[in-house]
Amino acid sequence: MVQSAVLGFPRIGAQRELKKVTEAYWSGKATVDELFQVGKELREKNWKLQKEAGVDIIPSNDFSFYDQVLDHSLLFNVIPERYSKYNLPAIDTFFAMGRGLQRPATETSPAVDVTALEMVKWFDSNYHYVRPTFSKTVEFKLNSTKPIDEFLEAKALGIHTRPVLVGPVSYLYLGKPDKDNLELEPITLLDKLLPVYAELLAKLKEAGADTVQIDEPVLVLDLPAEVQAAYKTAYEYLVSEAAPKLFLTTYFGDVRPNIDSIKGLPVAGVHADFVRVPEQLDEVVAALSPSQILSVGIVNGRNIWKTNFAKAIDFVNSAIAKVGAERVIVATSSSLLHTPVTLASEKKIPAEIKDWFAFATQKLGEVVTIAKAVTDGTESVAEALAANAKSISARETSSITNDAAVRDRVAKITEDQARRKSPFAVRLAAQKKALGIPLFPTTTIGSFPQTKDIRIVRNKFTKGEISEEEYEKFIEKEIADVVKFQEEVGLDVLVHGEPERNDMVQYFGEKLNGFVFTTNGWVQSYGSRYVRPPIVVGDVSRPGPMTVKESKYAQSITQKPMKGMLTGPVTCLRWSFPRDDISAKLQAQQLALALRDEVQDLEAAGVYVIQVDEPAIREGLPLRAGAERDDYVNWAVESFRLATSGVEDSTQIHSHFCYSDLDPNHIKALDADVVSIEFSKKDDPKYIQEFSEYPNHIGLGLFDIHSPRVPAKDEFVSRIADILKVYPQENLWVNPDCGLKTRGWTETRASLQNMVDAAKEFRAKYVAAA
Repeated sequence: MVQSAVLGFPRIGAQRELKKVTEAYWSGKATVDELFQVGKELREKNWKLQKEAGVDIIPSNDFSFYDQVLDHSLLFNVIPERYSKYNLPAIDTFFAMGRGLQRPATETSPAVDVTALEMVKWFDSNYHYVRPTFSKTVEFKLNSTKPIDEFLEAKALGIHTRPVLVGPVSYLYLGKPDKDNLELEPITLLDKLLPVYAELLAKLKEAGADTVQIDEPVLVLDLPAEVQAAYKTAYEYLVSEAAPKLFLTTYFGDVRPNIDSIKGLPVAGVHADFVRVPEQLDEVVAALSPSQILSVGIVNGRNIWKTNFAKAIDFVNSAIAKVGAERVIVATSSSLLHTPVTLASEKKIPAEIKDWFAFATQKLGEVVTIAKAVTDGTESVAEALAANAKSISARETSSITNDAAVRDRVAKITEDQARRKSPFAVRLAAQKKALGIPLFPTTTIGSFPQTKDIRIVRNKFTKGEISEEEYEKFIEKEIADVVKFQEEVGLDVLVHGEPERNDMVQYFGEKLNGFVFTTNGWVQSYGSRYVRPPIVVGDVSRPGPMTVKESKYAQSITQKPMKGMLTGPVTCLRWSFPRDDISAKLQAQQLALALRDEVQDLEAAGVYVIQVDEPAIREGLPLRAGAERDDYVNWAVESFRLATSGVEDSTQIHSHFCYSDLDPNHIKALDADVVSIEFSKKDDPKYIQEFSEYPNHIGLGLFDIHSPRVPAKDEFVSRIADILKVYPQENLWVNPDCGLKTRGWTETRASLQNMVDAAKEFRAKYVAAA
């Protein structure tokens, strides 16, 4: 019998229950017991859902209140001293590491003031993990029993689960040294960490676990020799009679370049992502011993399109032909964390289009159906196969997916359309004359706090409870208030605050042809930040201006430069669920042409600073160096330049990047006049040095917008002074890490005022010295 398996399930709840309770806990409106109770209820629902769907191998320990990698840092006592010194309850230490903590002293507790750990993208997804940070004094030990507790929790419900752990090599390799020990290579800590893993595995076996899923996703990266060699060390140590069987799991890419690291490991089986790289089947099979099981990742854990059952069954049968049915598992390609919980609550998507989708809950049925088809024959699931074939065919032949006019315009793109009229030095001179921007110019990244009032009014407008005129008047007042606020604080280049926008991608998708939207299709991006990715279902075009009215109004009520705010073509694509029937390049080009029209309309309306954000451009980078990566960089850069190059020299183009390990050469290739980059949690001075020769202007983010913590003016002064040791003052902008949408107004005012005051101090100093 071929079994079905799921590598992980969304933890957020169908109605965002996790977000609601964690934010209530942070604000003091929910107790820790209430927090834990909701977590328990969500886990129970998820396990029962998978059991009822017929899934054979159900995961546990895939739940987290913030991030699964951060869970492991707490679990193994990888807690820098700046957090542990406060002796907070474990859950509060956990949240402080994830989002920072700042609170005054009380009669019973001291003041706490600590920033969050660095947060970066989880491989090439839009999920963010909290990077493990290893100090020179780290003492590995079991600091909690979470994996055991959750296994026993499921067991008490009559559900036998396969606990999920991040493997020791990936955990170390994905981490970084703390600022007190920058020369440390985390992988050198492996021998110290392995006994703690072994202790945990032994406890899981004592609790009744027979197999543990151990995720080693870094096997799809370009790994140095010492990391490749670490697999033999790690798994020969961990596999023992005292431990459950270990199932080595990779996803998101091609494991073949590291296949020698897998060969000969004494693990029970190996999982590979055959959605992303079906070509790796033969070499993965060849790496297995005669007794090892192959988990075939064939149901996409990263997208929402129905699995083509006919093709999937053929692929699984080809695997069975190589190793035998008794050694094959049908599985999701990765955790389903990256997909919405269920399609059942989506009532507004047109029925024709909805029939093309499968969300996490529906994907459970897909793995079960495929496993049954290859076990009992296709006739055992004939009805499901017929319905699936009908859906696949309907999508392939639908008129919704193809627009001849859009395809024709893409075909006529020229190289000159992706080039500014003049080099940066010429443009800079024109911009200085036109805009009058001072030394150390201050700005923000775009959004300002989205208050409850804004959300209520937007919801009323969406439901038709207020008129368009009433809504527009409300938005104009919000814009006016934000502009006044920025002038009071003393910012130099302003934004309109984006009160009309629900999300930086969804907002644009709603104004473009080719997208559909969900009502409850939430996906976790980080912590309690969830997004509803639009779905690209057809060729993309712009029927009319999207942002001009609001930006033009904002510019009309201030003498200071106003930034028009757009989301770039690659980010619009990467933060949506893209089509899988045409190339990403073609989709990006279509988006770029739509945005090009918008950029030119903004300029024509008198908005001469335009920011086109591309935080996802690094996220989309293929995980390994080579021709595929080079090709991606070329078309991603060309898409940005196609969107932004149709303006005069005096119009200043900005872009923004965050929460990724950026390559300065890629940023340079965009030829934006100014780039702003998330920087506040970067500890390594080398990061500044990497951008020291960046020829255009740059703003390195000076405070963490994901934390309510307010940095003092002296912190800003110190940070700017460090940057100026390697970066020329005439090129430096002063700004936060990212948009302020999720912050409150009190902390926003305080942080920005301190930032502006620090910039003014440097401005006075350098102007006086000139």
